[in-house]
Amino acid sequence: MRARLADIAAQAEVSEATVSRVLNDRPGVAPETRQAVLTALDVLGYERPARLRKRSAGLVGLVVPELENPIFPAFAQVIESGLAQAGYTSVLCTQTPGGVTEDEYVEMLLDRQVSGIVFVSGLHADTSADHARYRTLIARPLPVVLVNGHVPNIPAPFVSCDDREAGELAVAHLVALGHRRIGLITGPGRYVPVQRKVAGYKAAMKRLVGLADEELDTLAELSLFGVEGGEVAAARLLDRGVTGLVCGSDLMALGAIRAARQRGLSVPADLSVVGYDDSPLMAFTDPPLTTMRQPVTAMAVAAVRALVDEINGHAAPHSEYTFRPELVVRGSTAVAPDLGRRVSAAPDPAGAPPTAPQPATPELALPV
Repeated sequence: MRARLADIAAQAEVSEATVSRVLNDRPGVAPETRQAVLTALDVLGYERPARLRKRSAGLVGLVVPELENPIFPAFAQVIESGLAQAGYTSVLCTQTPGGVTEDEYVEMLLDRQVSGIVFVSGLHADTSADHARYRTLIARPLPVVLVNGHVPNIPAPFVSCDDREAGELAVAHLVALGHRRIGLITGPGRYVPVQRKVAGYKAAMKRLVGLADEELDTLAELSLFGVEGGEVAAARLLDRGVTGLVCGSDLMALGAIRAARQRGLSVPADLSVVGYDDSPLMAFTDPPLTTMRQPVTAMAVAAVRALVDEINGHAAPHSEYTFRPELVVRGSTAVAPDLGRRVSAAPDPAGAPPTAPQPATPELALPV
């Protein structure tokens, strides 16, 4: 037994005493540590003690748009982990262009008698979609929670990032660096998060730069989500003389950087770019991407808690839980080109050679 305990402890990277507590189902072990020990048992081929073979509390559907954008796997991972800790098994449903639709997935989940469904950036975020489908589910009754996208007349919990504030914070960051010609790149206008980002961008540009709606309309490009959509939209805005770009996703921001480089421009010396999401690996792009971070963990945990409460008959408030984004400053933003040249050319009163202001420190997270 001691040899087995040592093997399990080494695999789970915990002490043998911790393994013993888990195997004997004793308290005092953190949920993530307990799960690590159980996973080690499975990996090493040991049978779990009978007391630990708890039946799943049920199946829960998790519907996400796609997995190519790294932010959606990030949401799925945290939601799945949270549901597992609550005793539920997730059924992940991923949509692809031309593949299974959201409605078809829902029918499959209903056939499997799921206890509830979490929708991440689903048709509830599309103002052109028929939202009666969700009211029908709720009337069954089936608990649902909807992430990113709010519909006022659906009696369910909603969890969203504050997209309007994200747009305002991104503009404020670029204005502080001396940018005035700031463009916006985001997705199709029928989506609620897009509408909110546009509203935040315009409000900040009016307040901080003093531009009118007519000029702002020429600085906003609505395109397809993804690298290609960002690249096409950025090319149009570069023709209009922008020095800074606020993007609706990290992938769109990467497309904008590619468009700038195809023109021989440098990021951030000639063009500053702000993304949205802070999806995995954005700290390791070239340059590391300044972005608005979605609080994925907090949002996912809130979604799981709301759904489990609904399933257990403790109805969560049928309103929108809004989470604040966080500006993460890295290497894709710097002082505006004209400002940098003016500062560099100005003589120093003490006789020292002129220098340009330094760009923001990479990896500095600014709480809001």
